[in-house]
Amino acid sequence: MRSGFVSIIGRPNTGKSTLLNSIVNAKLAITSNVAGTTRNTIEGIYNDADTQIIFIDTPGIHKPINRLGRVLNRESYRMLKDIDAILFLVDASEKYGTGDEFVLRTFKTVDVPVILVINKIDKISDEQLVAKINEFKNLYTFADIVPVSALNDDNVDELIKVVKAYMNDGMKYYSSDQITNLNPKFMISELVREKVLRLTHEEVPHSVTCVTTHYQVKKDIVEVYVDIIVDRDSLKKIIIGKGGSMLKEIGSQARAEIETMFDKKVYLELYCKTVPKWRDRENLLKDLGFSEHDE
Repeated sequence: MRSGFVSIIGRPNTGKSTLLNSIVNAKLAITSNVAGTTRNTIEGIYNDADTQIIFIDTPGIHKPINRLGRVLNRESYRMLKDIDAILFLVDASEKYGTGDEFVLRTFKTVDVPVILVINKIDKISDEQLVAKINEFKNLYTFADIVPVSALNDDNVDELIKVVKAYMNDGMKYYSSDQITNLNPKFMISELVREKVLRLTHEEVPHSVTCVTTHYQVKKDIVEVYVDIIVDRDSLKKIIIGKGGSMLKEIGSQARAEIETMFDKKVYLELYCKTVPKWRDRENLLKDLGFSEHDE
C-alpha cells in the first residue's frame, strides 16, 4: 500500500475543482465560471488496489481585498505543509501573469515536489501546448509536467500515474469506499451556492454564501433548510426574482442534485437574507465555517 497527500494549488478559475471531481469520478467541489468559487479545503480520496491518494482542493491564491480573502489565502498556504506533492494547475488558454508568478514564489519556501498540470488543453493547439510547456520550464524546476483537460477527463489517468511515484506513506487513512471528508450539510450548502452562481451569472458575485441551518434524514425523505446570505438588498432581490421565480429555480435545481446524492426524496426550504459586510466580520466568518489559522 502506498499513500500520501497532494495539494492542488493555482490561481482562481484554473479548474482545480473540476480536476478533483474528475480524479475521484464524483462531484465533490462545486464549479462555476466565477473565479474563486472554492472557499474551503476539500479532500477527495482516490483509491485503487494498491494506492490511496488524498487530493486537497484549495481556494485559489489571489490578492485579497477583504478579511474573507485573507482567510482563504491563508488556508491555501497552510495546505503547502505536511504534504507529499503539489499540483500547480495553470490554464493553458491564459497568458502567464502576475498571479502565476505570485504562486510560484510561494513554492520557494517549501521542500515538496511540484508537478505542473497544464489544464484546459482542449482550448489550444499542439503547437501552443509545446510553447506553454517550454515557457514554464524556464520559470521553475518542476518534478514533472502533465497536460490535461479535466473537463473532458483527458490524460487524468496519466496524471494519477505520475502522482503515485511521489507517494511514500505505507498506511491507509480512509476506508476504500470513502471518497471525501466532507459532511452532508457542507455539501448541501455548496450545491445551493453553485446554483446561485450559475443561474444569476455575474449579477451575484462573491458576496453570496450559503449555510445549511437544518438537516434531518427521515425514513423516506431528507429535510433541509438553507440560508442564502448576501451583503446587499439589491442582490437579495436578484436571488429571489420576480414573484420568487429565481429562488424557486435555484431550489429546484439544487433539490435534484441533493436527491441524487442521498438517493432519497428531499424537502428543501431556501431563505435569502441580507447581512451587510459579512465578508469582513470576523465572528460571522467563524460562524459560517471560515477560520483564520496562525500556523
